[in-house]
Amino acid sequence: MNDKERLIELIKARSFQYSETPSFKLTSGGVSNFYFNLKKSTYSPEGQYLIGKILFEKISELSLQIDAIGGLTMGADPIACAVARYSYDIGYPIEAFSIRKETKGHGTMLQIEGNIKKGDRVIIIDDVVTTGLSTIKAIKAAQEADLDIIYVIVLVDRCEQNGRQNIEALGFKVHSILTVDDFIKK
Repeated sequence: MNDKERLIELIKARSFQYSETPSFKLTSGGVSNFYFNLKKSTYSPEGQYLIGKILFEKISELSLQIDAIGGLTMGADPIACAVARYSYDIGYPIEAFSIRKETKGHGTMLQIEGNIKKGDRVIIIDDVVTTGLSTIKAIKAAQEADLDIIYVIVLVDRCEQNGRQNIEALGFKVHSILTVDDFIKK
């Protein structure tokens, strides 16, 4: 079994639910037959290893030269940290960063945390994409911080409500590691 197959297995066991009738309310307000709570996988030791390795290998395969990877808290946080750790272990360190939903109201009043600076080449990541709105919120915050967004990667694309298309409409290339088709065979 390869790493991607094992990650699918892990997500199926920990993070995926399916119902014959639409019973899962989504953030978008819609109702669906299936639901992903990826934090049960992305925060696990094995999930961290697999995600870090798979995403780093995808970044290498796409020949993306980046300084950092991150996205909107909480979904992107464990993914960014997994990639950062794996990248350090193999000698090509990539910084992780986290984007708050709102600007911090005290201290340095930052919306983005991590060792990043204007002009850094970054990948925006998300755990699950449905409408793309949380990913787009992260993109806008990164743009306001003058980060150079070179790519968007999502762990799971639900392939509904035009999430990927909504992100691509902003001019960004999007790659999905997995899609709903990896979990529901049609």
